Amino acid sequence: MLPKPKAALAQNTYAYESEPLVKPTGFREYDARWLFGSELNLMGVQALGMGLGTLIAELGQKPQIVTGHDFRSYSASIKYALISGLMASGCTVHDIGLCMTPMAYFAQFELDVPCVAMVTASHNDNGWTGVKMGANRPLTFGPQEMARLKEIVLSGSFVAKPGGGYRFHENFPARYIADLTDRPELKRRLRVVAACGNGTAGAFAPQVLEAIGCEVIPLDTKLDHSFPNYNPNPEDLKMLHAMRDAVLAHQADLAFGFDGDGDRCGVVDDTGEEIFADKIGVMLARDMSALHPQARFVVDVKSTGLFATDPVLQAQGATTEYWKTGHSYMKRRTHELRALAGFEKSGHFFFNAPYGRGYDDGLVSAIAICDMLDRAHGQRMSDLKNALPKTWSSPTMSPHCADEAKYGVVDAVVREFQAAQRDGRPVAGQPIRDLVTVNGVRVTCDDGSWGLVRASSNKPELVVVVESPVSEQRMHEMFAAINEVLRRHPEVGAYNQTI
Repeated sequence: MLPKPKAALAQNTYAYESEPLVKPTGFREYDARWLFGSELNLMGVQALGMGLGTLIAELGQKPQIVTGHDFRSYSASIKYALISGLMASGCTVHDIGLCMTPMAYFAQFELDVPCVAMVTASHNDNGWTGVKMGANRPLTFGPQEMARLKEIVLSGSFVAKPGGGYRFHENFPARYIADLTDRPELKRRLRVVAACGNGTAGAFAPQVLEAIGCEVIPLDTKLDHSFPNYNPNPEDLKMLHAMRDAVLAHQADLAFGFDGDGDRCGVVDDTGEEIFADKIGVMLARDMSALHPQARFVVDVKSTGLFATDPVLQAQGATTEYWKTGHSYMKRRTHELRALAGFEKSGHFFFNAPYGRGYDDGLVSAIAICDMLDRAHGQRMSDLKNALPKTWSSPTMSPHCADEAKYGVVDAVVREFQAAQRDGRPVAGQPIRDLVTVNGVRVTCDDGSWGLVRASSNKPELVVVVESPVSEQRMHEMFAAINEVLRRHPEVGAYNQTI
């Protein structure tokens, strides 16, 4: 049995090599992230594996689990430490090797295995590692499971069991690629840039896009865990600018940008302009609801108000629910409602049948976008974007707020806007039309302008987003109204950026 993990250990000491290091802050709301070395050592990873195996038994799930790793210099060693802990807790581990996160989710279905533990730091900078976990496909852990896992690991309450085993599935990516590409080719020959930031998706994305009938222009697809050009994050400006430059240089129809573990996909159109993921979601919802009348969608509270007001979606009978931000929350809600799809502003998209199996996969998203263009009667990506009603949207703005204070501040802000609605007090000069409080508060005025305040899931800060379908000035007025409320709380510090 392993010793009880320590919250801090000095490196280059006997203790560091002989005891598990697991910093408690690495357990987030729906996955786990640590700086490898300073916050987590290999024995700590082993403890995490034993804790996960113990939790799987507690949940009454069959002790069978898929694991894989992303392309970092240290990810394979972390995975094998995790495997040793899982096997010690009695689990049979199905290792699919180097893979994207959605490939591990696919393996749960392909191999008929209920649980998953994917070693990935996603789009985080080098130095970070983490694990995305689940025990009920296609769902991943939420706060309840993560809290229990944290309790088991940090208390050292491991249950060792005999019977653990290991199986490596050779050349598993071929099965994943075959599943995605066993379909008719596109009728329209699209020229697409596949930007991968030298991350894991570079080993798979070009091949998949070519197989469905695209002409592919590879961009930074060679695997290089030093990420020499930019971080593989389709919300990173350096990556977006590289995608823009490639589209213009090659006169491409669009560019796809895949994040470090391949579960998100960003888009740059034929003019070189980035289209935010929530607007891509509206375009896809239009296309999908034309084929599936009365379609139901789920979007996160940071997403554009067009999902509720777009006349095309309304005419096609589509309905949308706004839900909590976070890939695990969104995946679960899309599954519970049996929605056709879920769209998160960060670029995590969740497609149910006939488009997908409910988990987030950047390549499934890219294929859906290609199919949308195939049905667009020759329209380009920029044409579909320009056909949407105009809105003025802010980037995500994050004022500092300590972890110990942020949830209390958000609760107070929620109460303030609820009181304003009850008393008929205006916000930014207008009556409140609607309040959504599933994740902080999203306040919408009569003219459709809205503002959001929520607590960040994994940083000591708040999240603020505003949008107006009326004018840029109304967007600024919404921000001023939201900020006025926040400034009544001295715990709220400076923004990382503002409009």
